[in-house]
Amino acid sequence: MKLKYLLLVLSSSLVFAQKTFQTPFEKGNGNQTVTYDEMNAYYQDLAQNFNTIQYLKKGEDDNGKPIYVVVYNPFPEKNIEKLRKDKAILFVNNGIHPGEPDGIDATMMLMRDLAIRKIKTPQNFIIAAISAYNVSGMLNRGSHSRANQNGPEQYGFRGNARNYDLNRDFIKADSKNARSFQEIYQWLKPDVFIDNHVSNGADYQYTFTYISTFKERLGNVLGAYFYNDYQAKNLNDMKKLGYESTPYVNIHGDVPEVGFASFEDSPRYSTGYTTLFNSLGTVPETHMLKPYDKRVDATYKYMLVNLQNLDKDYQKIKQLRIENLKQYQAGKSYGIRWKIDSTKYTTMDFKGYEGQYKPSEISGKPRLYYDRNKPFTKNIKLFNTAVPTGYISIPKYYVIPQSQYRVLEEFKRNGIQMKLIQKDSTIAVESYKIKDFKTVKNPYEGHYLHYETVVEPSKKDRVFMAGDYIVSTNQSGVKYIIETLEPEALDSFFNWNFFDGILAQKEYYSAYIFEDTAAELLKTNQKLKDAFEAAKKSDKKLFEDGEAQLDWVYKHSPYFEETTFRQYPVFRVL
Repeated sequence: MKLKYLLLVLSSSLVFAQKTFQTPFEKGNGNQTVTYDEMNAYYQDLAQNFNTIQYLKKGEDDNGKPIYVVVYNPFPEKNIEKLRKDKAILFVNNGIHPGEPDGIDATMMLMRDLAIRKIKTPQNFIIAAISAYNVSGMLNRGSHSRANQNGPEQYGFRGNARNYDLNRDFIKADSKNARSFQEIYQWLKPDVFIDNHVSNGADYQYTFTYISTFKERLGNVLGAYFYNDYQAKNLNDMKKLGYESTPYVNIHGDVPEVGFASFEDSPRYSTGYTTLFNSLGTVPETHMLKPYDKRVDATYKYMLVNLQNLDKDYQKIKQLRIENLKQYQAGKSYGIRWKIDSTKYTTMDFKGYEGQYKPSEISGKPRLYYDRNKPFTKNIKLFNTAVPTGYISIPKYYVIPQSQYRVLEEFKRNGIQMKLIQKDSTIAVESYKIKDFKTVKNPYEGHYLHYETVVEPSKKDRVFMAGDYIVSTNQSGVKYIIETLEPEALDSFFNWNFFDGILAQKEYYSAYIFEDTAAELLKTNQKLKDAFEAAKKSDKKLFEDGEAQLDWVYKHSPYFEETTFRQYPVFRVL
């Protein structure tokens, strides 16, 4: 047995001596990114040579091609469910926008360096990464779609096979990609999440910028730790490695030195989604105008410092994720919409380039440019505190009729526990009427998105059928439940058009017939008549419009579909 093991070690050493396991990026000129086929071949080779590497098909792109997850796991136990009890999990997403491929190449090197033990073997975590999330976008390769970007020579396209921007699809999950991501995420249930990107926007001195997930959405316990401790360590370690950093420069048509606000990653975005399940999330945004090899190196090093700090702090992070859930118990207040507080800010020394204006060679009008011969360091304001603009009280349960099967499908995929109602039952519930909402004029990611939704609550007894579902808020996915089911939430299922069937009447009337019916109603129902007269007095347009008066009577009569029109078909148990 010992001889067999010795021969195996000698054989493995010979293979490693003969193979360098260089990535295609490393073999190139520093300005070239790997192709989809090269990437898969590389990872498959790595998995064949190292038992610490697995390359698993874990989903599907909208074009039918597989989405793969590469896992580095140095432990004998390979079952994720068992590992999660004692180890932390870092989850990385790459290639959501394949024109921003830095993370794809950086992760290949990172996994290799872990496998060959160039990086110290972790004691307390495993790392899993989607090698390339937007497969169809990666295959749509060219050199011109990122007009503002400095390399690589060729790269993929932002939209997927159905032209979705997948970083707007995490909560509505229209694409196979997003549904695959949710399944992968729920399989891993990671403690820390990184989604690698490249920036757009202003010019400045930094190669590395970042979006820390909205701390208020993350929750007081985790948010404070993430911003003040874990992320602060990561950024300090990056500085030691030669990369000073700044929060993502979220400005449009202005210069950074005027100050800027943190980016609100609502649940349509990757870290907005992962925040709903209490993962610490970062979107690295390397700067588009910096050389490609430097951007890849910065991405690699940010993942590296995360590995090192997660290894040290894994127990604390796991415990804080549990404690954070105590904020979201039934009866407690929950901020349902947010805005940046313009009265609260921190300051930072920002390293930029002087922004100036000169005549455009195209139009002759003044145009902005940044003068790299005039670098500066200026103390600027960073607005990174959000305040709620609306609240709800967290209910004990939601009740979802079985007719809302799309919602039920989403909940099942996202690991939400639901209890089946076994027999027809009368339940005292809080019910919502959709009182008001606005809708975008042009389609946005396949939807005519609603916003500024307002509901009118009322309490009533309602009969639910056997086969309907009760969903308790006493579970780890409580924030996902609230953010999808509360219509006023920015990325609620209502705002993403899941319930648009309730927004239109299904029955109407012929005026020449209903005129007589309405007259009889006003003669026999004094309460209705009094309300009608009061409405005419307070509304001049109604007073002067006979058709509008008839419609008013109809909509306040028993003939109107009061129980369905704008009746939100999900209910709350307080």
